[in-house]
Amino acid sequence: MNAMTRRIVVGTAAVSIALTMAACGKAGDKKDSGSGAKADKTIGLLLPENATTRYEKFDRPLITAKIKSLCSDCSVDYANAAGDASKQAQQVSTMITRGVKVLIVDPQDSVGIQSSIQSAVDKGIKVVAYDRLAQGPVSAYVSYDNEKIGELQGQALLTAMGAKATPSANVVMINGDSADPNAAQFKEGAHKVLNGKVKIAYEQSGLWKDSVAGQKMSAALTQIGKNNIAGVYSANDGMAGGIATVLKGAGINPPLTGQDAELPGIQRILAGTQSATIYKAYAPEADATAEIAVDLLQGKDFKSVTPTTAKSGSGQTVPALLIGATAVTKDNIKDTVIKDKLYTVAQICTAEFASACKAAGIS
Repeated sequence: MNAMTRRIVVGTAAVSIALTMAACGKAGDKKDSGSGAKADKTIGLLLPENATTRYEKFDRPLITAKIKSLCSDCSVDYANAAGDASKQAQQVSTMITRGVKVLIVDPQDSVGIQSSIQSAVDKGIKVVAYDRLAQGPVSAYVSYDNEKIGELQGQALLTAMGAKATPSANVVMINGDSADPNAAQFKEGAHKVLNGKVKIAYEQSGLWKDSVAGQKMSAALTQIGKNNIAGVYSANDGMAGGIATVLKGAGINPPLTGQDAELPGIQRILAGTQSATIYKAYAPEADATAEIAVDLLQGKDFKSVTPTTAKSGSGQTVPALLIGATAVTKDNIKDTVIKDKLYTVAQICTAEFASACKAAGIS
């Protein structure tokens, strides 16, 4: 990720904020909290989609709760684009009309959102890019070290393949949506590790959708042959779910990676139908973003939160915080997502996965 001047790695942190502090109604609700707050203390929050479980289950309530803890009379105006870039552009316009003073944006389309961000800034609104670096004049950017995440994914796949990881071994790569700049960074990092070690025999975008990823995997099976696939790289757990279904239908079970440490992904790892995922602690990202947003609202200096910089596709150099991540396999589930209270043992070890949990020493 040559756009980054340096990487800051923040260790796995406990996701321990009580999620019930924030209301979790339907996407598009106008206010998460503080509906009686003054208009000049409103922070807008726009998230890109709801197919990936993290946004509604973790990001939204964590950001809202942290903002309220830092500014009790602040209000959060929330909307989710549901995977529609044009809808998100309209949501920005709505936030401008409502008079938000700071806008947190996780762009569905990092390029297409540029004119909307420019319009917001022209109205005096400060914009914080969250998780994905939007193009345009944003004040700050908080995300993960995404190229490193791709490297972790690639290494996890090679480790799972073991002795089968040879230069002639066929690997299928199902990448994320090209409208998401993070997807390109995951891909770049994975290629850095995989190239020369295995043969990338089929590579397509799954658009962050399990159904599309499943279709691409089916096409790969037809093109390569089910007995000639040594491993599968999936850029996230949602797509890995669709891929795993197709692989099971074909009667094969090659190593399969993912990302986001989604609950079904953790359960597939225990069951042996997924090899690894990437755990990105959501609280540090959400907390830092909320702190920057409140600082911007109050006219305070936020630079202590952003010790590095990133350069967007439109050429802006943006103060940034880039957070580290951890590869999760069956061996360290207890020491990562359970230890950090992302999920409880009861949530993971349902009746279907009880025996797998016992075998893994999780109880």
